Amino acid sequence: MRTKSRRSKAIAVGITAALGLGLLTGCASSTGPGKPDREITVWSQENLPDRIAVTQKIIKGFEKKTGIKVHLVGVDEGQMPQLIMSGAASGTLPDVIGAAPMGQVWQMYSNGLLNTEIPRQIVDELGPKTFNANALKLTSDGGENLGVPSSAWLQLLVYRKDQLDAKHLPAPETYAKALAAAKALTTKGRYGISAATDPSDAFTSQSFESLALADDCQLVDDQHQVALDSPQCRTAFKTYDQLARAYGAPGTQTVDSTRSTYFAGQSSMIIWSSFLLDELAGLRKDALPSCTECRNDARYLSRNSGITTAMQGPDATDAAQFGEITSWVTTKTAETQASRQFIEYMMGTGYESWFGMAPEGMIPVRAGTAAQPERYLDAWRHSEIGVDTKKPFDEVYPPSLLNQLAAGVSNMRRWGITQGEGALVGATNGELPVPKAIGALTSGQISPSEAAHEADDEVTALQKSLQ
Repeated sequence: MRTKSRRSKAIAVGITAALGLGLLTGCASSTGPGKPDREITVWSQENLPDRIAVTQKIIKGFEKKTGIKVHLVGVDEGQMPQLIMSGAASGTLPDVIGAAPMGQVWQMYSNGLLNTEIPRQIVDELGPKTFNANALKLTSDGGENLGVPSSAWLQLLVYRKDQLDAKHLPAPETYAKALAAAKALTTKGRYGISAATDPSDAFTSQSFESLALADDCQLVDDQHQVALDSPQCRTAFKTYDQLARAYGAPGTQTVDSTRSTYFAGQSSMIIWSSFLLDELAGLRKDALPSCTECRNDARYLSRNSGITTAMQGPDATDAAQFGEITSWVTTKTAETQASRQFIEYMMGTGYESWFGMAPEGMIPVRAGTAAQPERYLDAWRHSEIGVDTKKPFDEVYPPSLLNQLAAGVSNMRRWGITQGEGALVGATNGELPVPKAIGALTSGQISPSEAAHEADDEVTALQKSLQ
């Protein structure tokens, strides 16, 4: 999830149309490894100017060390599906794609556009045990590595710890506790929670999925049947409706409005990604906390906010954590040796600079090396966060929070991925059936059971179109 002006808005990341599916499948059969000319093209979805500058600096070191020429192209996440289709049709796919989210990786894999042998070789060379086991599992199809997992961000429930403490409320770690806190803290001029309801944004789907997984609501069941109309999912839709409509601000709530409301002190909880953490600490001028207390103390909110990384619903036996893992992937037309060397460099010599671009949202999923097992996680803890003002992560937030974030990668779950329905996940990110249902639900047009049924029908139709 990336925000405006700093990170592209979290929008379509799947290759969704039936036409696109046929186009990609048709092109994939005629492709093969690129000519070994020691020159590669790399598309990076970390495409903002400051990120491109950091990446270029890392690349210069790689070029000097290896003599391999790298052409870096920054690509917006929302444009990636069309660019991939165009590249597949014209035979101009890049060699390597960086910061690719799971749904997108699975979509390319399903359409035969990835070289999965290169990632396997890289993981074997670097050492599978140096990677987070869950990250490897979520980016693999059985024993086949689809890409090389690089970093992760987590979806969080951030809450005003001071306000909950004042009313003797426990941390909102379950549906019941979150609802109780939202109800108790909804007063005249202040809302209990800020939660996305925008029907046109994947951020709404991410926010809902984080809550739905907590009640073991799944996109598909173990028989690959769409399961959004299950009792667990109906409970999730009902709970999200209660939180967002009964205790949230009126009108459509977006990635920006939810943050603004919490930063202004007008809501007591917010569902957002870990990318919020530097802004929460007053380290970015165009997204400063604006609450009354914040005017004289930019870090007031960060000190008085608590964070729930995993929540549990009434139908689940365990708490669940939602997040995203981004990977380096190689295409079918990649120059194999040069691409492999490049990714190994980005996961080794250049790794600390790569995740150091935004450590709050780029949690390393490779902990260290065989000789230094915690090297990268230690470097991540000391990395500077912020834009206009920069401070070491571990000076801004306590070790307990950083431990929570690091552990969250191991506890992360995702709809459809573990059931082998990654292509469907990518398609839903493009068509947005869940945000549409949430938008209609929270505006009072349909009931929770109708929202679950409508989302189930739309995803079922998508699944059939991919077969």
